[in-house]
Amino acid sequence: MISNSRNETILLGEKIGRLLKGGMCLCLEGDLSAGKTTLAKGIAKGLGVEEIVNSPTFNILKIYEGRLTLYHIDAYRLEGNSYDLGFEECFYDQEGVTLIEWSAYLKDILPKEYLLINIDNLGDNERSFEFVPKGSEYEALIKEIEKC
Repeated sequence: MISNSRNETILLGEKIGRLLKGGMCLCLEGDLSAGKTTLAKGIAKGLGVEEIVNSPTFNILKIYEGRLTLYHIDAYRLEGNSYDLGFEECFYDQEGVTLIEWSAYLKDILPKEYLLINIDNLGDNERSFEFVPKGSEYEALIKEIEKC
């Protein structure tokens, strides 16, 4: 999928957020300024989160309440650290959704099934989104996203 503006990226996130179910995990990958946090803002909006969502870089984890609890993790500062931070509790909360920016830094503890979203900055405000499902539930989610 291609987004031509920040607003289109937020709208895509909203569509995704409205379709999410408890216990789901989304992993966002892309270079700095690719649009990970912008997509996260849209996902939060689609989940009914009313708070301002921003990058949790310095906090690592922020929790927002909406239709489902949103666990927003930024793993950028965790590169090379393998100590237990308790994120697994977030991954398996059936009343919540986990969204991880820079998920490659947590690859050893990710759940078996999740949706990987690769974001490429194509210049200006244009972004490319590649959805890679890890599990049948996420294959179905992608089909629903494509229908919207």
